[in-house]
Amino acid sequence: MAKESAKKAQELAYEEVLARLEDVVKRLEAGNLPLEESLRSFEEGIALVRTGEARLAEAEKRVEQLLSAPQGDKVAAFEPEKPAEPARRLAKASREEPPPPSDDDVPF
Repeated sequence: MAKESAKKAQELAYEEVLARLEDVVKRLEAGNLPLEESLRSFEEGIALVRTGEARLAEAEKRVEQLLSAPQGDKVAAFEPEKPAEPARRLAKASREEPPPPSDDDVPF
């Protein structure tokens, strides 16, 4: 079931992902779904979030690539990452420890 949700989400454009995610959130927030349907909706929502994050990461890389190219140089074609790679990168980032607070972060 999770693979089906992920596969369907990957076929959508970013704007469609957002619209579909809004629908899922509204259904879940209404609170009138049976448990199994709530779980399916939650599963679909997670797949949509991951797809949206991957699309944003790809767009960010493309922008960075364009901005870093010297003026007048031709920019190489952008090759998006494999679908599993953004999830692996997100998992790694969530395991990294945050930097220690600086003196500017102290409230007094």
